[in-house]
Amino acid sequence: MTAPYQKIHVVINPASGKDEPIINILNDVFHQYGVEWEASITQKYGDATQQAKTAIANGFDLVVGYGGDGTQHEIANAVLSSGGKTPMGILPGGTGNGFAREMGIPKTLRPAVELLCTANKLRNIDVAQVGDQHFIQRLYVGIEPEEQTSREMKDKYGVFAYAISMAHRRQTQKEINYRVTIDGEPFEFQAVKLYVVNSGMMGTGFSITHNYAIDDGSLDVFLLDKANVETISAAASRFLNLNTEKSRKYCRQGCEIKIDTDPDQPVWFDGEYLGRTPVTIKVLPNILPIVVPE
Repeated sequence: MTAPYQKIHVVINPASGKDEPIINILNDVFHQYGVEWEASITQKYGDATQQAKTAIANGFDLVVGYGGDGTQHEIANAVLSSGGKTPMGILPGGTGNGFAREMGIPKTLRPAVELLCTANKLRNIDVAQVGDQHFIQRLYVGIEPEEQTSREMKDKYGVFAYAISMAHRRQTQKEINYRVTIDGEPFEFQAVKLYVVNSGMMGTGFSITHNYAIDDGSLDVFLLDKANVETISAAASRFLNLNTEKSRKYCRQGCEIKIDTDPDQPVWFDGEYLGRTPVTIKVLPNILPIVVPE
């Protein structure tokens, strides 16, 4: 069988959450299918994007990220900034691999590599743009950098590290004044956290909300406020995929979202620190090609 992609570049994030013989498996599978391949290793944030952009410029017909959601975020940005013609592949090497789950990628490395050598299907998904950068999963507002889940906690507790961090943050989070405009319609409210969701799948296999679709041309916006129990209850209803009036009450969809706060708040996208409010997000429909199972 002839592999659909003859030249594959794999960007490897060695700081991701798995301990496995990556190079051996890549070499074994790619050799079986006659694929010309090379790999690069990241050392810091930004390396994966640059390495993938270089691979695209050098004529590789598929760029692949081995790592967690942050690595896939970087590969996606490289593909988009290079014109969006070269597809991306996903190898699950992180703690949770929520985006890999979203795209139906096998959970273990060898079958995921075999997929790259056999799959003829591409799925073109939505991407959200913030300035000259993009995110594929979600953006959220309201967590200071020192409160974010650390690499050490991920290594120690795995996917449970996120729940532990969330429990700690609930003790200190304060209500913030939000001014949000969704497709020209303004909203003002108080909340401790705001989400803008493109892909809702988490590393646990659960979805942060079941209302979203990753290729529907819109983004989902919802808030959480520990002082307003209804917002928590509504989020729980969406998490459980309960199509109730309450589940829809604190959730909106839109193509362009503007967020401002008083005082200014930290903004994160795909787990990476972006900066502080204000921020404007717009959706780019069906723009990112990804190799997926048939």
